[in-house]
Amino acid sequence: MSAINLTIYLAAPRGFCAGVDRAIKIVEMALEKWGAPVYVRHEIVHNKFVVDGLRDKGAIFVEELSDCPDDRPVIFSAHGVPKAVPNEAQNRNMVYVDATCPLVSKVHIETERHSAAGLQMVMIGHRGHPETIGTMGQVPEGEVLLVETVEDVAHLSVRDPDKLAFVTQTTLSIDDTSDIVNALKTRFPKIVGPHKEDICYATTNRQMAVKAIAPKVDALLVVGAPNSSNSKRLVEVAAKEGCSYAQLVQRADEIDWRALEGITSLGITAGASAPEVLVNEVIDAFRERYSVTVEHVETAQEHVNFKVPRVLRETA
Repeated sequence: MSAINLTIYLAAPRGFCAGVDRAIKIVEMALEKWGAPVYVRHEIVHNKFVVDGLRDKGAIFVEELSDCPDDRPVIFSAHGVPKAVPNEAQNRNMVYVDATCPLVSKVHIETERHSAAGLQMVMIGHRGHPETIGTMGQVPEGEVLLVETVEDVAHLSVRDPDKLAFVTQTTLSIDDTSDIVNALKTRFPKIVGPHKEDICYATTNRQMAVKAIAPKVDALLVVGAPNSSNSKRLVEVAAKEGCSYAQLVQRADEIDWRALEGITSLGITAGASAPEVLVNEVIDAFRERYSVTVEHVETAQEHVNFKVPRVLRETA
């Protein structure tokens, strides 16, 4: 069957971003420094392969701080946590390390700053996503109103239309978000936006690469987890850009070969929490069935690097 030719267009940038890289490193360095077990509140990043790998090394993943003992270190996930969580950890005299992505922390600081200035906040984000919960939890309840769609903007009930600001989740679709921002500005002309947009560089870059590839392929696969917001957005972007078949797969064994029958070109990318080893696994699965040519489509270069917290840089 390998006589059939297939061109794979491989997106760059793809896969791990600096925030994910840093979060994983934090768990690994904590295990080196304090030994196992180290507790992690929520999946450190949204990827089963990564989480399973860290679990094998001695990380224990829990949903709440109440599931952690007082005498073992705890790490907060890259998505960020409500203020109440580190406060509780301090009250219990726990050793904790915050692995919140610095770009998410930037949104937290913005939210607090606006709140201190007496502005009510509108957050563009997905209900129930850990990042949204974390950002809304930086200020007292009711100070942040959540909108997910343009329709939600029409139904917003605000305290004072002249005293509003907005922030966004960092992993949203650029295009969908700009529609919601325009609706907010139309309805509330005095609303204050971020100095620099909240959607992170990595989300933007991965979406731009998909936009470059989607129109010229028969199908596009996104390697990522079903609970990964930025990965799901890549599938949506591909479909919007005219790709007739765009699918999210966690591993090569999830590829729907019947749906791909007859293709001659394929796009592959990976969400920001998917490791490159899984991309290679998917490409190898195609090599077994096709005569594959890989073309790299690079739309940006990334040189971002975030330091791990000082407590881990200091030797014991």
